Amino acid sequence: MPLAHPERQQRATRPGLRHNRHPATTKESILIGRRLSIVLSILVLSGCATVAPSIPESYSGPQARLDDSVVIHSDSKSDMFVAEQLDGKDVDNAIRRSQQASQGRGFALTTVQFGRPIVASKPIKVGVRGRTVFAAPIQALTSTVYQVKGTVEFIPEPNAIYVVRGEFGETYSAVWVEEATSKTVVGQKVEVKGSAKLGFLEK
Repeated sequence: MPLAHPERQQRATRPGLRHNRHPATTKESILIGRRLSIVLSILVLSGCATVAPSIPESYSGPQARLDDSVVIHSDSKSDMFVAEQLDGKDVDNAIRRSQQASQGRGFALTTVQFGRPIVASKPIKVGVRGRTVFAAPIQALTSTVYQVKGTVEFIPEPNAIYVVRGEFGETYSAVWVEEATSKTVVGQKVEVKGSAKLGFLEK
């Protein structure tokens, strides 16, 4: 009886070798792919989140202006002080616009200056936030991120310009709204006496 070919004989004694050549690598690739899909989905959903107009479409009364402010530290890091809500409704702001403009640019942060018209001559509640912003999420995870947020209530004067300002420090941080020309603070400052650094899971 003829002998089996050596190569065929070797394959016969090691069944399934071809199909399990790199099982660990295959599983790792699947897990990485799933994680990337989740991250991309979150980014897409956050970028598509709807925001309300800063002034109702039907409004025709007196207006003022409220601008965000930015302190640029480097090409990849800035401190941003913004209005993110008006009377409880989410509105567009410099943080959101800068993150959108920086997508796909690696460690380069495209800082976008932003402002919006607001209703004047009536009380308004402004949800303000100050935050350290980086170009890439991995930078935030490995760096110090400050954040202060709260609500400032005031009555805007017609045709006036207001700016959201703030400061960060080791033992004191704050965010507030001031009149652009006189630098007078309107409403109350939102203050943190102590550390305003975010924990790892808060970033």
